[in-house]
This record gives sequence, structure tokens and C-alpha cells, in this order.
Amino acid sequence: MKTLSEKVVIITGASSGIGEETARLLAQKGAKVVLGARRIDRLKALADDINKSGGTAIVQVTDVTRREDVSALVDLAVENFGQVDVMLNNAGIMPVAPMEMARVDDWDQMIDVNIKGVLYGIAAALPLMKKRGEGQIINIASIAGLKVVPNFTVYCGTKHAVRAISEGLREENPDIRVTIISPGLISTELEDSTPVEEIRKGVKEFYAQHAIPAKHIADAIAYAIEQPNNVEVNEMVIRPTTQDL
Repeated sequence: MKTLSEKVVIITGASSGIGEETARLLAQKGAKVVLGARRIDRLKALADDINKSGGTAIVQVTDVTRREDVSALVDLAVENFGQVDVMLNNAGIMPVAPMEMARVDDWDQMIDVNIKGVLYGIAAALPLMKKRGEGQIINIASIAGLKVVPNFTVYCGTKHAVRAISEGLREENPDIRVTIISPGLISTELEDSTPVEEIRKGVKEFYAQHAIPAKHIADAIAYAIEQPNNVEVNEMVIRPTTQDL
């Protein structure tokens, strides 16, 4: 397998969880990581750690619901490193609640982050990759994109959309590697995005019983990137053994 040396990897949602773990791992393996998230203090601390450890990381405040922010993150990568090899669309939120509560603002936010954020990442990176005739787009979906769970209905809908978008992208672009990563219960801050206290408490308790570390998703992402250019890892589902699929 190829090393990650000299690859330029953009990661959204990089300030914590899967994004942070992936940034650390890929930088350790030699990739140049370009990190975007809303929390600049967290991003700067992460980049400092990576750079002090001999890696290469640059950061920019990025709200994936703003197309111009995502485009600017891609521009930053090109300005500093000349190209984009991998676009990792990782940012996501999960404010779950029964549909009868009609939390429409939460629905809108999930659509904006989980679906439109992915589309904005594709729109910004794909033309550059097509011009070079190579590249890889990795989209973080979820087991929720394979199975609908009560109270998670709209979240599941957004993750089903990510899988459909990714598959269409792959079929339309045989010269670009497209990978779907579908995590199960992972120890991140995702469960904290549920605003209803009673529901959030139940979700966090369930995660505490079953979730596995985000490092395992980072390992899967690194594996997909490290494959030779003529090998495409289409999809991986990574879950705790105690979680039903």
C-alpha cells in the first residue's frame, strides 16, 4: 500500500471526534491536512499539536452550511499545497427527537449540515480533481443511512441521502475514487447535539454503554486512502459488536 506522504487531505468537522482523530492519524502518516470547523480555538490547538509533532496542518474557520466557507477551505489547500488529493466530508449533527415534536428548525439544520455541507464539499473539490484526472472524496454517512430508527427519522433521512449522493457521484465519475464510511455508535460529541434534555440523556447513556473510540473510524479512513489508485474502497460499515445492524 502507498504511504500518505505528500497527500493533501481536507477535513471538515475537524475540531473533535472522527475529524480530529483522522487529522492526527493522517498527519502522523505524512499527509498534509487542511482542517475546517467552526471552533477556531480547537482547530488551532489541534494544528499546533500536529505541527509540533512533525506533521503539517493548516486551519480555517469553516461553517459547512456556508458554501463560500467550504470553497475558501479548498482554496486554502490549493494556495498552500498546490492541490487537493482527498476531500473528507465529515461535519455532521444529530439533534434527534420524535417527529411529532415538529422541531423544524432542527430538521433544517440537519439538512444544511449533513446534506448540503457534503454537497458543498463535493462542489468545491470535484472540479479540481476532474482537471487532474484523479482524487478521492470520502463522505461520512452512518448506520442510520442503512436502517431507520424511531426518533432518529430525519437524521436517518439525511444519512440515506449521503449514501445516495455518494453512489451517484461514484457512478458519474469513474476517474475519482468515492468512499462511504458508515459508522455505528462512536464516542464523539455527536450525541451532545440533541437539544431535548430527556432525549439527550437517553442517547448519551446508550452511547456510553456501546460506543467505540473514534480512532477506529480514522483507521478505516486511512486504509481507504492508502489503497493504490486502481483500488476503490466503495463503502465500509464500522460498528460496535454490541450494536445491531
